[in-house]
Amino acid sequence: MADQPKRTFVFDFDSTLTQVEAFEELAEISLKNDPDREKKIRRIAEITDQGVDGDITFTESLMMRLKILEAREEHLDLLVKRLNRKISTSIARNKEFFKQYAADIYIVSCGFKEFIDPIMAKYGIPPERIFANTFRFDRKGHIVGFDRDNDLAKPDGKIEQLRKMDLPGEIHVIGDGFSDYQMRAAGIAHKFYAFTENVSRSNILDKADHVTPSLDEFLYKNKLPGAISFPKNRIKVLLLENIHPDAEAMLRDEGYTVETAPKALNEDELVKAIKGVHVLGIRSKTKVTAKAIAAADKLMAVGAFCIGTNQIDLDACTKAGVAVFNAPFSNTRSVVELVIGEMIMLMRGTVAKSNAMHVGKWDKSASDSNEIRGKKLGIIGYGNIGSQLSVLAEGLGMTVYYYDVEEKLALGNARKMASLKDLLRRCDVVTLHVDGRAENKGIIGDREFKMMKDGAVFINLSRGHVVDIAALRKHLGSGKLRGAAVDVFPKEPGSNSDPFESPLIGMPNVILTPHVGGSTIEAQENIASYVPESLVSYINTGNTNNSVNLPQVRSTEMKGAHRLLHIHANVPGILARINSIFSKYDINILGQSLKTNETIGYLVTDIDKKYNKDVMRELKEIGHTVKLRVLY
Repeated sequence: MADQPKRTFVFDFDSTLTQVEAFEELAEISLKNDPDREKKIRRIAEITDQGVDGDITFTESLMMRLKILEAREEHLDLLVKRLNRKISTSIARNKEFFKQYAADIYIVSCGFKEFIDPIMAKYGIPPERIFANTFRFDRKGHIVGFDRDNDLAKPDGKIEQLRKMDLPGEIHVIGDGFSDYQMRAAGIAHKFYAFTENVSRSNILDKADHVTPSLDEFLYKNKLPGAISFPKNRIKVLLLENIHPDAEAMLRDEGYTVETAPKALNEDELVKAIKGVHVLGIRSKTKVTAKAIAAADKLMAVGAFCIGTNQIDLDACTKAGVAVFNAPFSNTRSVVELVIGEMIMLMRGTVAKSNAMHVGKWDKSASDSNEIRGKKLGIIGYGNIGSQLSVLAEGLGMTVYYYDVEEKLALGNARKMASLKDLLRRCDVVTLHVDGRAENKGIIGDREFKMMKDGAVFINLSRGHVVDIAALRKHLGSGKLRGAAVDVFPKEPGSNSDPFESPLIGMPNVILTPHVGGSTIEAQENIASYVPESLVSYINTGNTNNSVNLPQVRSTEMKGAHRLLHIHANVPGILARINSIFSKYDINILGQSLKTNETIGYLVTDIDKKYNKDVMRELKEIGHTVKLRVLY
């Protein structure tokens, strides 16, 4: 960076270089056996905030806290060990930056050298570059005070300390408190960066030259070398359709910027909303069309917080190099339990009896009431849900038959049927568990209902468009079918405030549920964990092993390397061209993995840390390149 002006970096310590305030940690140690420990620790935290926010002078804050602490010299070693475990995440991640730029880095803190010096030594910062307070001890090693002549023990001490240091070049201050901002306000620092990774103080955010949620952001903003190529806080996530808050919390904890919307968006709304978005999270109602993908200028991944992905144009995503992830197993049990509950209710005639009682009719009889034990269950679609249903139903004493267009291994004593017709004619209960592909539209209609046994029960918890609803109503009304349970519909309301309309409304032998087959607390929690884990793994490491559309690649993180992701059209010669560029610039390849499908190639390459940045330009210029990313 020869064209850059000389820069000097001044860091705060508490809540910046560490995740915590050192005095609060020291209180945990020194007050361990104090009966009023919790009360005193809360009071210390209050005093710390008052001092940091400028409500009281630092000298007052320091004296008040020391009096409460009752700390001894022996506690400081324990404090150093605790603080070493609580270094700010992005600081620890960028340890090499501190070592590489140690000559330009200073620590100016109202903390104490007794615990700051040993911690920062591991980051290559010597004691002479650390300006902080010092304790005073009595003969028994009790901390009884501090050096009151030290500028940093006085009000506005950081201003005076920095002025005396007379540092060269532009002075950039990175901290989280009012005293850090004061150095900028006094005109002795050129820029102030409000560091918000651990704590965000509203009274300084609008005063900062730049708000930096992590050291990665600071390094990126100043074009300094960092452990990752793109700050996580700049990765924008948009979550639609009331996705479980655990997913939002997990993505925020990872450092991403997350926005949410409670409802599905139509195509035009999504086209507007998706601009600038790196990760899109949806459930079943938002349609991610080719038009929306074309409008997505930064999109890296789509997370479907549900089982199916038929609402997503996978071809458009693949061609654009956008990874798609879903939750194929997370709500399986919830759907299966609802199916079992509904077929028991329908076979017992419980729905009709319940409806009668609601209008004052008492019908205590065994008429139209049967056990499911010994009955024949027909499962159409023997995937994750169908196969688990098979096992549980057999455990309840049912004989299980299944039909699937793909070859599936039978579980337990389930029997595969050669045709859909054979299954429909044989079974007392028929339940649908197919996916949403276009070929499945209308697979159950008037002809198929006629094939079913008289008095059979029909259940659909798969997709709305796979059943002819008018035909279902006809055969329910005629008595051909004993009853039905339907959870999914060809046309569903966009939100809970919109009305629901269906020909099945009012039919006494029908259980209607509002697409809640997988909507249990347990299932939503599982989905809220599974999908974000896949998204985070892809964004942070490039792993695609859970993607439904990109070639499956899983590579372990390699220390001391840069990882490049190159997504390209699956045409001959791309790998050779990429490697010829690496060879041209004498770049050592430490590891490489290429997988392809019929559309694209996905290449993960780990290269030596030192490389000519021009290589990125040439890699982007390779014909048929779809996306190029540098992860770290």
